Amino acid sequence: MASLTIKAITKAFGRIQALSSVDLDMEDGEFCVLLGPSGCGKSTLLNIVAGLIPQDAGSVLFNGQSVDHLAPRERDVAMVFQSYALYPHMTVAQNLAFGLRMRGASKSIIEERVREAAGLLGILDLLKRKPRELSGGQRQRVAMGRALVRRPSLFLLDEPLSNLDARLRANVRVELKRIHRQIKGTIVYVTHDQVEAMTLGDKVVVMRAGKIHQIGSPDEIYSSPADKFVATFIGSPEMNIYRGKLLSRDGRPYFQGSSFSFDLSGRELPVIEEEIEVGLRPEDIAISPNTHSMLQARVEMVSNLGSEMLVHVRLGEETLTLCAPKDTAVQPGETISLTIDPQKIHVFHKERRL
Repeated sequence: MASLTIKAITKAFGRIQALSSVDLDMEDGEFCVLLGPSGCGKSTLLNIVAGLIPQDAGSVLFNGQSVDHLAPRERDVAMVFQSYALYPHMTVAQNLAFGLRMRGASKSIIEERVREAAGLLGILDLLKRKPRELSGGQRQRVAMGRALVRRPSLFLLDEPLSNLDARLRANVRVELKRIHRQIKGTIVYVTHDQVEAMTLGDKVVVMRAGKIHQIGSPDEIYSSPADKFVATFIGSPEMNIYRGKLLSRDGRPYFQGSSFSFDLSGRELPVIEEEIEVGLRPEDIAISPNTHSMLQARVEMVSNLGSEMLVHVRLGEETLTLCAPKDTAVQPGETISLTIDPQKIHVFHKERRL
């Protein structure tokens, strides 16, 4: 396997700047997820690493050595695409073996690796079938198996689960994580799905408009978003955001919004004369039995999700969504009291985290 270093990669397509001086380091055996909305440059970056398209500036290094001069087949990478790209006239076994045959591997090595990969992916009983005889999930396993048999230095996966239904995606995610633990391969995984990113990645790289906004573990990305974009992109339901002022009362900081305020005691925050924004995750807001709470809200709608409830309320002129236990008894039109842990409140100035 290989470590991966991306240095100041820049790429433009005409007037469209796809990537702007992107830097990234990946350790050998790491599972790194490139996460961002469509058009943010994540697939372009993956294709540059694979050598499928050239960068305008910057360098790609495997194990500290530049591979910029190498053709795709010389880089020893394996790609898995959103489309399965299986040969329809070949059996599963022949599809799995194709890359090794093209590289002149012996028959015994091909058979050994095909059976090993098929066993790992649970498709041993499918080796004689053609792609048309397989389900979507089985086809995706074959596509991943074709990459596994080669034992490349680097696995590059470009939204490989997008064509699967939600239930199957969840099952294949679990299998993919298990396979990574077994093969200890270096994987770069592209997705716009935050659930995939947070469940699969050792490292998550959040991108937008050709730039990296934050690199960190799933917990770091969720708990300490670097800016407003990361904060609102990660988490479902989306973080509540409010504009206002950071003021001081009896030496303690508090937030004053357009129609409500709350205490920020215990937080070390700088005095800022300009407008700020605060972010409240729905799961960090609780309904309180204290009817004298400063935060009084009127329930507008309740969404029952089975395992939990989403309560949509109005705070003055502002709307807010919070998560509540599934047995919470609240009704539209009711006034409830809310409590928020000051340590769980995210504060942003000019869209950057304070």
